[in-house]
Amino acid sequence: MPRSVAVTEAAEAAALDAVDESAVARTLLELIAVPSVTGSPAESELQHRLAGRLDRLGMETDLWSMDLPALYADPGFPGTEVPREEAWGLVGRTPDTGGDGPELVLQGHVDVVPPGDPTAWPGDPFTARVSGDDVHGRGACDMKAGLVAHLTALEAIRAAGLRLRGRVAAHFVVGEEDGGLGAFGTLRRGYGGDACVITEPTGGTLITANAGALTFRITVPGLAAHASSRDAGVSAIDAYLPLHQALARLETERNRDVSPLMAEYAVPYALSVGTVRSGDWASSVPDLLVAEGRLGVRLDEDPAHARAALELRVAETCAADPWLRAHPAVVTWPGGQFASGRLEASHPLREVVRTAAADVAGGGGSGPRERGAPYGSDLRLYSAAGVPTLQFGPGDILVAHSAQERVSVREVTAVARALVLTVLRTVGVMG
Repeated sequence: MPRSVAVTEAAEAAALDAVDESAVARTLLELIAVPSVTGSPAESELQHRLAGRLDRLGMETDLWSMDLPALYADPGFPGTEVPREEAWGLVGRTPDTGGDGPELVLQGHVDVVPPGDPTAWPGDPFTARVSGDDVHGRGACDMKAGLVAHLTALEAIRAAGLRLRGRVAAHFVVGEEDGGLGAFGTLRRGYGGDACVITEPTGGTLITANAGALTFRITVPGLAAHASSRDAGVSAIDAYLPLHQALARLETERNRDVSPLMAEYAVPYALSVGTVRSGDWASSVPDLLVAEGRLGVRLDEDPAHARAALELRVAETCAADPWLRAHPAVVTWPGGQFASGRLEASHPLREVVRTAAADVAGGGGSGPRERGAPYGSDLRLYSAAGVPTLQFGPGDILVAHSAQERVSVREVTAVARALVLTVLRTVGVMG
């Protein structure tokens, strides 16, 4: 991507004046109302609705049904955790004006996680609740707000009547929450760009690096017996306990000497067991336990190295245990497989976005601070495909995936305005 392009103050002012904050709130409520849980029919419904919006913006729109068997068979497929019958890709590009500017990608995922315990919500999680400036609901910040920021920026630039030297592409994707199917399929279709901004919730910061995350499964054998004669069997639960302790020690070891971008996190590379299933009858000694969890991948670490570290620790623990030595636990890697990723240290995109955010905020500040994130995202897929990428979006990850999920309309609007300036200063305006 070339250095940021000079843009007239008049062009920037016209586009910023066209940002409609009332439309931001309306659009956010509309998108939250579509319960686009990963893999559900509503996920596809939202892609079709968004395609209509991009069409009305005069963009060249490509809405396609992804070839799931072909993507699943691809050696680079990033994994998935939910069954699905379909997946739709969506890309909209501003018309080619014949200029010499670069192409900037505005990327966001349409899928959301399930709402969880319905009693934890004050009402329907997909009926947005407005409290002052905040909008509450599943997907409010992760990441319907980011989609709204993209749409708002594109609408403002169009309303200002500006002709771009380069192009802007909206990549709206499915399946981000369980591995990155949508981004993977979009890149495999041949779409890319000179730089990319993903509007994941970043809490007023600039995220230029993501840790990775690998889903693992550990199967632990036991020996069944009647509970009244438990000494004749071996509980798979008891057999698992030394493995659980070994995983905790491995997490501690993997979180020493972390990158400065990750230093603010108490546990930047978390190793967490999320589900444990064992036994099928209260009066039986359980003969099988299955534990599934998430292994954090360090910045710049090969995921194969991370997998090998966990497999070795499990093997060492089994070798030291009389039962597991003869009946070793088995490690497999189902589900999402997120590598780490980062923006090149010298790339100009970070300064363009930082300056744009500072100019929108006013007051002569230096703009959002830079940091890494301890979770995986589509950033690593775009970066691996040679598209320099960072995250800057409305909302705070601390409330994402919770019953307290919310986002500020003012913050969504501010991000949209920063995106307007980022677009104009990156792709340029025709004179």
